[in-house]
Amino acid sequence: MGTTAAVLTAEGLRYRYGETVALDGVDLGVDPGECVALLGPNGAGKSTLVTLAVGLLTPQQGTVRILGSDPRRAATRRRLGVAQQTLGFPNTLTVHELVTGAAVRGGLRAAAAGPVLDELGLADLRRRRVAKLSGGQKQRVQLAMALVTEPALLVLDEPTVGLDTVARRHFWQILARRREQGTAVLVTTHLIEESAAVADRVVVLDRGRVLADAPPDELVTRLPDRTVTVRTGLDRSELEQLPGVLSVTPEHELSRIQTRSPEDLLRVLLDRDPHLSDLRVQDAGLEEAVLALTDRADEGTDATGTDGGYGRDGSQRAAEVTG
Repeated sequence: MGTTAAVLTAEGLRYRYGETVALDGVDLGVDPGECVALLGPNGAGKSTLVTLAVGLLTPQQGTVRILGSDPRRAATRRRLGVAQQTLGFPNTLTVHELVTGAAVRGGLRAAAAGPVLDELGLADLRRRRVAKLSGGQKQRVQLAMALVTEPALLVLDEPTVGLDTVARRHFWQILARRREQGTAVLVTTHLIEESAAVADRVVVLDRGRVLADAPPDELVTRLPDRTVTVRTGLDRSELEQLPGVLSVTPEHELSRIQTRSPEDLLRVLLDRDPHLSDLRVQDAGLEEAVLALTDRADEGTDATGTDGGYGRDGSQRAAEVTG
């Protein structure tokens, strides 16, 4: 965290649904202009955390604040912009009516919709009814409705699912401009590698606990695994017996080998099969790092093989996972 006051602050959040623990002592902060990606498997607690952050649930323990205020207050919620993947629209309304309505509900004049429609490339669609929109156009309308009130915190749920590459790039360019103006962004997504490209920090949740909170590059460097892809005459069982091999996955005519000792592995590979080809060595990506964290949480260890998880400063902390 920087010296500027956080837009979102959550401390010691706990929430249960009956006997099911959704959140178990979660701390989270998002600064002005910062993009934080919330990652984790289904059931990790992401939706509950977001629902608390936007004031639709009351914490059973702990606190959550937006700019120091309770998000359940109407005045505080006006500082929030929310775009949900599953949000539906009345099919009879036009794009202009939806964005104008969002502006008015946020305490602004209807004229505030115009600049945002231009910003999102929706001006030509302003009179089109929702029923006539494509999936990508509906997502842009949702973002326009979220941005029209100039929110301090923008909360996004799977914001680019269904968008093509060009549309995704445009989406994140718009968000980058907003972030330069101080808008904080909290995004939940299953597109992990996209998170690595756009997020300042990644928060990994599993079974209601924070396993890691760090920049994407830092999470990746904690994972020593490398992937060696090769075309070889050695079969899978032979490859699995080579030094430093963690796993072997056939891919068509190639083999993907996970290893923590790529140099040792390559020396033996070249000795055993001098005719190997299509050799490539890759560092682990964010997806592998997240999977390693959640897998090791099931086993009671983190990605370095030691007990505990990681806090925002990189220090270890307890990471026992409850069911």
